[in-house]
Amino acid sequence: MLEAIAVAWLLLFFGDFLSTFCYHVPEHVFGSLHLRTHHSWKKDFRHYAILTFNSQVLLDGILGALPYLIMAVLLWSFSPIGVIAGLLLGQFHVWWRHISVLGWQTPKLVNILCQLLFITTPERHWLHHHKTSLGYGDIFTFFEQPAQTWLRWLRLMRLNFWKTGEPAKH
Repeated sequence: MLEAIAVAWLLLFFGDFLSTFCYHVPEHVFGSLHLRTHHSWKKDFRHYAILTFNSQVLLDGILGALPYLIMAVLLWSFSPIGVIAGLLLGQFHVWWRHISVLGWQTPKLVNILCQLLFITTPERHWLHHHKTSLGYGDIFTFFEQPAQTWLRWLRLMRLNFWKTGEPAKH
C-alpha cells in the first residue's frame, strides 16, 4: 500500500515537473499551440476539453500529458496500482482545476489543505489563464517560483537569439 502511494506521488511530482519545465513554460515562450488552444479569450474549459474534437487541442493535451505517461512507464514495474492511481488523480485534478469557469469556489477548508500540500486550486489555475506568467505547476504550487525563473531565462534567451540571429555564447 505504501509503495502504491509513493509511486502515485512520484508520478504526479515528476510528471508535473517535466510537464512544467519541458513543455508548458517553453511553449509559452517559443510556441503558440498551448496559448492558442488553452489560453484564448474566446474559449472556456468546457469548449477546450469537452466539446471539441479539434486536433490542435488534442495535441496540446497529449503533449502536456506525455511527461506523466513517460513516468507511468518508468514506474509501472514498481507498482501498477500506484501508476493507475497517480494517473487517475492527475486526470481528476485536470478537471477540478478548470471548474472556476463554472462559478466554483473552493471551500475554505479544502483551500487550506491545498495550501498545506502545495496543490494548485482552481482559483490559482484560473489566475494562470488570465496572467500567463503566473500560476505555473499543473498540480503543485511549489513549481511556481522556479517556473517563473525559467520563463524569464527562456525569454532572455529568445530575445538574445532574435537580436543576434544566433544562439547565446557562454
